[in-house]
Amino acid sequence: MSGGNTCINQVLQFNQKCKQWIKLSVLSTRSAAVEDTSEVEEEVEQQKQPRAKANTKTRPEKRKRITTEKAVKTKKKNAQKLCVVPQKKEAEAEESTNPKKKRKKKTITDVLATSEPKPGSPVDLQNLVTQYFSDKRSVIEQEELELQGSCFLSSNDLTHSLSSYLKQICPKWAKIQKQHTEKSSVVLLIICSSALRAIELIKQLTTFKGEAKAVKLFAKHIKIEEQVKLLQKGVTHIGVGTPGRIHALLEKEGLNLQALRYLVLDWNWRDQKLRRMVDIPEVKLDLMKLLEIGILKGCRENKIKIGLF
Repeated sequence: MSGGNTCINQVLQFNQKCKQWIKLSVLSTRSAAVEDTSEVEEEVEQQKQPRAKANTKTRPEKRKRITTEKAVKTKKKNAQKLCVVPQKKEAEAEESTNPKKKRKKKTITDVLATSEPKPGSPVDLQNLVTQYFSDKRSVIEQEELELQGSCFLSSNDLTHSLSSYLKQICPKWAKIQKQHTEKSSVVLLIICSSALRAIELIKQLTTFKGEAKAVKLFAKHIKIEEQVKLLQKGVTHIGVGTPGRIHALLEKEGLNLQALRYLVLDWNWRDQKLRRMVDIPEVKLDLMKLLEIGILKGCRENKIKIGLF
């Protein structure tokens, strides 16, 4: 029995020693783990410190980069401005050398406003006729349109009124108007650019026409049928109107050129836009048609004479 007890005691002692060894090993492993974590934390902190330092170093570097980029941008803008100025100067130089580029077309009013009024002459009318029919007639037919000096009356030198001018070109008017007895025809035909101008010219005829009868030959507020009846009803001596309506009356045979001896063009008068009768495209076209329908033929046969008032 004593020997069995000793064996048990020895086993118990050995168990206690084993427990102590296990405790010591656990403690040692914990302490080692704690030391490892502390070392890791120290390494992490050491790694953070240089990064912070690096960050502190890069901030001023970023500022420097921003400032340099701004400087480059401003230089580019200045360079662009400097490039634009010579381009503008080059464009101005091109405009000066090439006046046709980027210049507004001058109107008739602009041209006439800067030029002094000049009295019309037979050469002006002849040039207008040849220019208009240059692409409409053959060379031989254009020769037939040439008017001799004997076809023209003396032109207004811008000093005459209408009455004084007509007295100059028709000194025997009293005798001529008495001899005229034909209906649907006139002895004197005055052509102007508008109805208002026609009314104004009729008022200026008072000291010249005497007992002669004047008729309005324009389209404003007057039907062409009424004018045809008026011309057929009685003898009229003077007709004042626009080339468009007179041409229409000739085509409808409401007016004829059998008794016509004097054709006066209101050549020098200018409207509010400083345009003469021949400066208005539609009036100019109607005038050329009127001359073509029988006036030029009568001039070549020395039956009609043209005056430029």
